[in-house]
Amino acid sequence: MPIRLPSDLPAFDVLTREGVMVMSDEQASRQDIRPLRIGLLNLMPKKIQTENQFARLIGATPLQIDFQLIRMSEHQTKNTAAEHMEAFYRPFSDVEASGEKLDGLLITGAPIEHLPFEEVTYWDELRRVFDWTQTHVHSTFGVCWGGMAMIYHFHGVKKHILDHKAFGAVRHRNLQPASPYLRGFSDDMVIPVSRWTEMHRDEIIAAGLPILIDSDLTGPCLVEDPDHRALYVFNHFEYDSGTLKEEYDRDVEAGKPINVPANYYPDDDPSKPPQNRWRSHAHLLYGNWVNQIYQTTPYALSDIGSAG
Repeated sequence: MPIRLPSDLPAFDVLTREGVMVMSDEQASRQDIRPLRIGLLNLMPKKIQTENQFARLIGATPLQIDFQLIRMSEHQTKNTAAEHMEAFYRPFSDVEASGEKLDGLLITGAPIEHLPFEEVTYWDELRRVFDWTQTHVHSTFGVCWGGMAMIYHFHGVKKHILDHKAFGAVRHRNLQPASPYLRGFSDDMVIPVSRWTEMHRDEIIAAGLPILIDSDLTGPCLVEDPDHRALYVFNHFEYDSGTLKEEYDRDVEAGKPINVPANYYPDDDPSKPPQNRWRSHAHLLYGNWVNQIYQTTPYALSDIGSAG
């Protein structure tokens, strides 16, 4: 089954050209099936790129997905056309007021790592989102800064500033191969990392949370929070092949101090095209997440959160 997207959303054409199964709202309305409703709370400045990355992974599963795009209510993006935001995004305040529920919610990262959480302009509303997920979302997936913010909100686990950027395609270890979220995973894998902060292993363990994927170089990557029906991933399975390159080139052009992303270019030579060695595990992770939602979510959307 395909992912359901508005036919005029840029991701519709991008994914169609890539061979991902997509379906317009008009086509989906003719099918007698309840799709999984999965929202994307998009905090990234490049909204369209982020939409494409997550829709590509969510749309690769054999289930029909009704993909909902959500933004913070008052925060205005400077990097995406207002017309795009108006056409395809709903503010969280509208979603909250409607009383609707979601089978799944993705909360992205944001390029504000250097700020204490409490100094983020939309922190109060984001905390409201986190609490809202406990009664209106069956499973929530916090990504990079979004995952760090969630684990801080629910457990008080702090992010720690690094003295240099963790940046590159980093090798990680599978600590919980029996986890349904790691079904089909290798014992180790390469995952893109791009952050100025880290989460400490001992603090996560002290909070009683299982670490599913870890790295000796960059620390915990994937953490499960069963009590809050959530996963937290601090790295970027969703990145395109060239995303780290774009970040590196941007910083070089701006004259910012930045190390060449480790283990990313052949021979660590930025003049050579980078290689994608995480694509299969990205599809496995998000496919496993969607499958777990499908296996466990109530058939009636109104029942979501009633037992939590």
